[in-house]
Amino acid sequence: MKIYGDLQSGNCYKIKLLCSLLDIKHEWIHVDILAGDTSSAAFLQKNPVGKIPLLELADGRYLSESNAILNFLAAGSELLPADSFDLAKVQQWQFFEQYSHEPYIAVARFIAKYLGLPEERRAEYQAKQSGGHKALAVMEKQLSVTPYLTGNTLTTADISLYGYTHVAHEGGFDLRDYPSVMAWLDRVQAHKKYIGMA
Repeated sequence: MKIYGDLQSGNCYKIKLLCSLLDIKHEWIHVDILAGDTSSAAFLQKNPVGKIPLLELADGRYLSESNAILNFLAAGSELLPADSFDLAKVQQWQFFEQYSHEPYIAVARFIAKYLGLPEERRAEYQAKQSGGHKALAVMEKQLSVTPYLTGNTLTTADISLYGYTHVAHEGGFDLRDYPSVMAWLDRVQAHKKYIGMA
């Protein structure tokens, strides 16, 4: 299988992390979004949405959206529950990540890290701070009760939210205000096959 992505992107990195945790063999193909790689005709033929990460299977099928890829690759493993309610709880956190976390923390980080916080995006960057802190507060509340987001074991819910949370400081978010989140980051990083963002 091939995975198209940029390892500085939290959405792509979380796929790489999952592959490491589960020993999934793959070919990683770097895609430079700032250079317009995702807008090329060749890439759009693979994914008309023009976004990474993108999974290409050996039989020629493609799958996009980071959390869909995570759950597909983790199916049958200890990282994805078989019980329907437990699986829904994982997906609940993944929807939270895409709608209540990523639009604030990831976008603020993109403006600061990728674009260098240009003056014309500064107001947008500042506007993302409140929503990001709200998301972190929700995580803090849960992680003060359970070691992982859905209970006592690591799941793809944690990997989904780890991707951008562990680099939230690059978007201006001080995680020292969230001790349970910081302890959770340490727990994820303590896993034997953990790999950091390149």
